[in-house]
Amino acid sequence: MSDAASDVATPDADAPDADAPGIADPVAAAVVARFPGSVAVESHGQSVVYVDRGSLRAVTELLRDEERFTQCSDVTAVDHAADLERVVVPGVVPERFEVVVNLLSHPRNRRIRLIAEVPETDPVVPSVTPLFPGANFPEREAFDMFGIEFEGHPDLTRILLPDDWAGHPLRKDDHPARIPVTFKGDPAPR
Repeated sequence: MSDAASDVATPDADAPDADAPGIADPVAAAVVARFPGSVAVESHGQSVVYVDRGSLRAVTELLRDEERFTQCSDVTAVDHAADLERVVVPGVVPERFEVVVNLLSHPRNRRIRLIAEVPETDPVVPSVTPLFPGANFPEREAFDMFGIEFEGHPDLTRILLPDDWAGHPLRKDDHPARIPVTFKGDPAPR
């Protein structure tokens, strides 16, 4: 015979927020509870939260200030223009580009990945460099390679290519062979 008291759930400090049922990670649950429209999933053992691109900086600030995420380990972008198949996440409207922000919490020994869908027609997201200065160069690289603008970035200029370079080489519709390249020891351009 079961005891009625054993059927009652006890509060757990790491349990998901009641506003975000079904999310195992309490940090992801806190983001989903605070930012309506956010969607949390797990990928390869890591929490991933899809956030509205306009709230990317606010979500990052919440994670830094309230959830003790102390390091932005990377900011990058993905171009899905040529994808024949793409993972469909319920509740997420896919766009051509994704901006991916990877955060690390040393005190909590955990990681979280934020993904913001970015449309081809308006490739702009808020910069997280004011929150994490180490995001400066990764944001500039994403701007240089993909053409995604980071609003509020202190120096959004090309970092790898010459300033007069036309195009963004990691976009799937860029033409990589449009300029002859001379390799060291090569007698003529190819």
